[in-house]
Amino acid sequence: MEVTRLFDLLDNYLEKYPNQDAALACKRDGAWLKFSIQEYVELTNNISYGLLELGIQPGDKVGIVSGNRPEWNMIDFATMQIGAISIPIYPTISQADYRHILNHAEMKMIFIEGKELRNKLEPILPEIKTLKEIYTFIDQKCQYKYLDYLIELGKGHPQPEKLAKLKADVKPGDLATIIYTSGTTGKQKGVMLSHSNILSNIKALSVTPAKWNKKALSFLPLCHAYERMLVYLYQYLGMSVYYAESLGTIAENIKEISPTMMSCVPRLLEKIYDKLYLSGKKLPVVSKMLYYWAFNLATKFQLEGRNWWYNVQFILADKLVFSKWRTAIGGNFDIVVSGGSAIQPHIASFFSAIGMPVFEGYGLSETSPVIAVSQRGKNGRKFGTVGLPLPGIEVKLGDRNEIICRGHNVMMGYYKDPELTAQVIDAEGWFHTGDTGLFTPEGQLIITGRLKSIFKTSFGKYVNPQAIESKFTESPLIENMIVLGENKKFAGALISPDFVYLKSWCIKHKISYTTNTEMIEHPLVVKRFQEEVKRYNQFFGDFEQVKRYLLVSEEWTQSADFLSPSLKIKRNVLETFYAEKIEKIFQ
Repeated sequence: MEVTRLFDLLDNYLEKYPNQDAALACKRDGAWLKFSIQEYVELTNNISYGLLELGIQPGDKVGIVSGNRPEWNMIDFATMQIGAISIPIYPTISQADYRHILNHAEMKMIFIEGKELRNKLEPILPEIKTLKEIYTFIDQKCQYKYLDYLIELGKGHPQPEKLAKLKADVKPGDLATIIYTSGTTGKQKGVMLSHSNILSNIKALSVTPAKWNKKALSFLPLCHAYERMLVYLYQYLGMSVYYAESLGTIAENIKEISPTMMSCVPRLLEKIYDKLYLSGKKLPVVSKMLYYWAFNLATKFQLEGRNWWYNVQFILADKLVFSKWRTAIGGNFDIVVSGGSAIQPHIASFFSAIGMPVFEGYGLSETSPVIAVSQRGKNGRKFGTVGLPLPGIEVKLGDRNEIICRGHNVMMGYYKDPELTAQVIDAEGWFHTGDTGLFTPEGQLIITGRLKSIFKTSFGKYVNPQAIESKFTESPLIENMIVLGENKKFAGALISPDFVYLKSWCIKHKISYTTNTEMIEHPLVVKRFQEEVKRYNQFFGDFEQVKRYLLVSEEWTQSADFLSPSLKIKRNVLETFYAEKIEKIFQ
């Protein structure tokens, strides 16, 4: 069948893949709970009937504040197929952001997962005058009804003819969802995406499928445009989607289900890389030499142009070492899609060598979200690039090498904000990403930084902080870093150490570890970081080098609001939080 609206994905799946073991699955009470496509469709339709019975109309806004779970997908499709607008909301944002989003979107109904989220939202719910219905996902023994009640309500009041008419009334160009995003700066803004916006991405990406064991693992937030679109893609391809229990159980979940495809962010791959690197330290001398020979060989892996001697070594390393790593990791990957920020080329080489082929992608919520991605075929994939622009998307470089694009993937605009929309989409339809880049001779796109992040020193020299941060965080000692220096004489930085690695380093050097605050002031730790900064400064010109820096005791996490959902640092938040320390750096 022809898929022209997002909810058509369900009927397409039912028609083409009726015998798939599971359309959706998650871990409940220690066992995988699977939903067949038949159950998926039935539950989705019953939720639609329930929404209609509650008076939800086409155009009404329905919010989902939840982690990844099959019910998320059911509510999403159930909302859109009656012509209402599905609005995913991050579970980790601040109370002020919730207040802004719920009021700005004029939310009619909201689904809340978990007691902690409910407690966070309850104080502001009376301020949302448009809100008529509040539901939870399970019975929380509170004043709110829960999803099973809505499903039973729908079962008791089926309206298949009305549902069919409402589905038929939805056009491909109609608004399907509003995704609220602040990126790494500014207040939350509502990105309006139509059915055809997102489907243009799905259909263009479907030419790069995984092997057909039909299993994908999902753990990045569904409320992020990147993961949400990929889950739609998995369903378009007839794959089973398994939701990881948590970030801490990913390795275990991979072993359990042996997926061939998943998405991730570079930081996750970097952590696996660091863990594998450190594992070799404990080996006997001869085994350690073999281990690190294979490790270094993997970092030099290239997709093309390998000489015969490298290939001989590679075959031996694969048999003796890489095969063991694959077994430890899960061993069946055909594609690992990395997005959110640039991945270091040697890390992409490493994982591709050991059997986790990394395909990099690039885009924004405003572009549904993919602009370019690594692809199969000639010149489709090269380490250090995000691949070729998707078919049907025009991409070029504007002023100061800003990446701009035009195509069916570009958003309808920002909700209730035509002025902001006009600032990013020009009269000719070009969307201005705010990112900088360049093209290889073969047409692959390389992301070089963020236009707004680039600053000029008082000597008139331009500095790209993201390039410096990306290089420095290759160090196992450095978890995160922010480089600053607008109108200053030099570039300075705040460094958040990798405290897990720092603890192991302290143990090795017989330093008693007390607290993070005390350890970053320990003379030997200070000296070690001085050596590390000096080492990485050598990769940059004099005006780019970090002249002064401070170590901070806080771990920069998403829950602390220091990182975006794709684990990029929030510059404005960090600059505000550390205002005094930053002033001290440049005194």
